[in-house]
Amino acid sequence: MALLRLLGAGWVLVRADALLPREAQGLMPAPLVALSKVLRVLAGPQSRRGRPGERLAKALEGLGPVAIKLGQLLSTRADILGVDFADDLSRLKDQLQPFDTKLATAVVQAGIDRPISDLFVEFGPAVAAASIAQAHRAVLADGRIVAVKVLRPDIEQDVAKDVAVLTLAADLAHRLVPLSRRLAPRDLAATVSRSLMLELDLRLEAAGADELGEVMAKDGWMSAPKVVWEGVGKRFLTLTWAEGQPLSTAQSLEQPGLDRPALANGLMRGFLAQALDHGVFHADLHEGNLFVGPPSAIVAVDYGIMGRIGPDERRYLAEILWGFLRRDYRRVAEVHFEAGYVPAIHSVDAFAQALRAVGQPIFGRSAKDVSMGRLLGQLFEITALFDMHLRPELVLLQKTMVTVEGVARRIDPDHDIWAAAEPVVRRWIARELSPTEKVKSLVQDAIGALQSLARLAEAERKGQPAPPEPTDAGINPFWLALSLSTTLTLAVILVFKALNG
Repeated sequence: MALLRLLGAGWVLVRADALLPREAQGLMPAPLVALSKVLRVLAGPQSRRGRPGERLAKALEGLGPVAIKLGQLLSTRADILGVDFADDLSRLKDQLQPFDTKLATAVVQAGIDRPISDLFVEFGPAVAAASIAQAHRAVLADGRIVAVKVLRPDIEQDVAKDVAVLTLAADLAHRLVPLSRRLAPRDLAATVSRSLMLELDLRLEAAGADELGEVMAKDGWMSAPKVVWEGVGKRFLTLTWAEGQPLSTAQSLEQPGLDRPALANGLMRGFLAQALDHGVFHADLHEGNLFVGPPSAIVAVDYGIMGRIGPDERRYLAEILWGFLRRDYRRVAEVHFEAGYVPAIHSVDAFAQALRAVGQPIFGRSAKDVSMGRLLGQLFEITALFDMHLRPELVLLQKTMVTVEGVARRIDPDHDIWAAAEPVVRRWIARELSPTEKVKSLVQDAIGALQSLARLAEAERKGQPAPPEPTDAGINPFWLALSLSTTLTLAVILVFKALNG
């Protein structure tokens, strides 16, 4: 069944001339031009209607949630695909065909187990419709205006079918296209599939909105609507109404008093602060999920996809960004090797040289003067040269960074990602890599070592096997004691240095 759906998806794209469209032949190498001409023989009448972006959007809409989300991601990269193409795909963000309001009210009423009028005095038609759910404007009994998100009928079955197709496509890519293995297609498909399945329980989204709302409030670069918990169920979710205009509309950026550079910077800084400072971030920040108002207010909605990264990944990200900001390519290269992103068989100096070739030409230049398509092509060549592979644990982070940077460029064509990132990264470096924090880290390591020694001693006293180590099973007590001694010595030295400047 999955194979038939995969073949069917390819057939839909071919019939719409959306796979290798005739309009793009001038940009294709000779072999793809020849293949494009062959595929056009199979194209249907719909291939002659509209621009390539319009044809692709229509095809993706009919192919299901996963295909629609791909279109949403592509729509944020007008700098790579062209403004017209990106604009044609923009309707996939929140302008899909809605389902009947009566079905939505029935879902909500079944979930609250009482008449819907007990909770809402008004419940209007859909104001936005996306791939997984649609949103309705409603009014609570206490007069508050809210947005009620309701899952599409049978969406669980649709997503399960799409996940099966995505898994099959990833497996075929891994088997048949050796070049694709650097992108770890199977791991990528598993990560995307997992995030999709989590989107189908809106109680989890409510918890995500609540958590990220607390995180966003700490800096104020963006905010989240409040959760109305009595209006939350597995298939529906109620949030306070988001102020401002949806960024997916052209008029949103024409509001009087809007500071577009500050808006673009706030979006980038808000995302980085979430990821670096808290290890949790909104992982679906396309225009359809953002509301803006003057001078630079941003309200994010739709918390179905949340990303999380651990302390190590946060440090690697911060140090890589900080190294680029200081143009310390050697340190950036070293962090890549420390993180295992580049195999140890390669030269740190050679990798630093390659990074310099990427970084130097783009510093001090505005976004409109940098070809993102050319830059991505160069980065892909470097990753191949140094045997770098996609990291599954970073998929959502990397995908969101691409989306946020693309949205920021559309808000402000002169956006400088490095200038936007600098205060957030500088703050993280000053806090986390300060002498005080190093002492705290060393002390924590020492405490852990003492606890391990205590467990070993207790087990020996009782004549029992040593309990398993939570982080390094089977560690030799001699090396453990040596590590403890070294850790405590370093801690004393750092404390002394911190107290004496």
